[in-house]
Amino acid sequence: MSENKNTNKNQASVTNGYDLKTDAVDRLVNADKKTYSGSKIDPGKKYRSKGFIDKIPDPIKALFIKFWFSGAVCFFIYWGLGMYIWDTLDMMVVLGIVMGMVTDVLVNNAFHFFAVTKGSNDKWMMFPKRKFWTFFANIIYGFIIVYLVASTYTALNALLNTVSGTDGTVYVGVEPILFGILYVAFDMLFIGIKNLTLKIISDAKKKVDSK
Repeated sequence: MSENKNTNKNQASVTNGYDLKTDAVDRLVNADKKTYSGSKIDPGKKYRSKGFIDKIPDPIKALFIKFWFSGAVCFFIYWGLGMYIWDTLDMMVVLGIVMGMVTDVLVNNAFHFFAVTKGSNDKWMMFPKRKFWTFFANIIYGFIIVYLVASTYTALNALLNTVSGTDGTVYVGVEPILFGILYVAFDMLFIGIKNLTLKIISDAKKKVDSK
């Protein structure tokens, strides 16, 4: 009889210990859910330790990504296909198409990947939301930026020819570094105008709603 009592006590203690451990695990899981339920942090990134890239300020990171990809397109497309595509307009069309594709497929995805919170890098993209039409919109946008960059090269060379008293001399040739700088400058100009316009519209709506 005493053996049965001891056995029951042992079983009860094991059951109570198991219940306590289960409750502790449940509290830990629920606490974790409460911590992140109201946050927009990517679940795959909340346990990731900060590396070197995460410590770089967002503006520097964004500008470098844009500069690197635009410079790479200039290197591989303009320099690589320059001997096959002689017409300037044809080259601008090709560069615009490639830059639009690279922006949609690589640059924007890089921004989404490095975003600490959902949408935190949207301010660095002209079309942050990935839709069917944004692929073609980025190509048109890329052609516009390439056209402005080409016009800048033309204007610089015309100015230097005027100052030097020469005619038709190419003082500033197309190369990846300056091309990348000019492309990023025009890109950020348009994105800045877009962000400012959206902010003005948002502030106006808030004023109307508050009345």
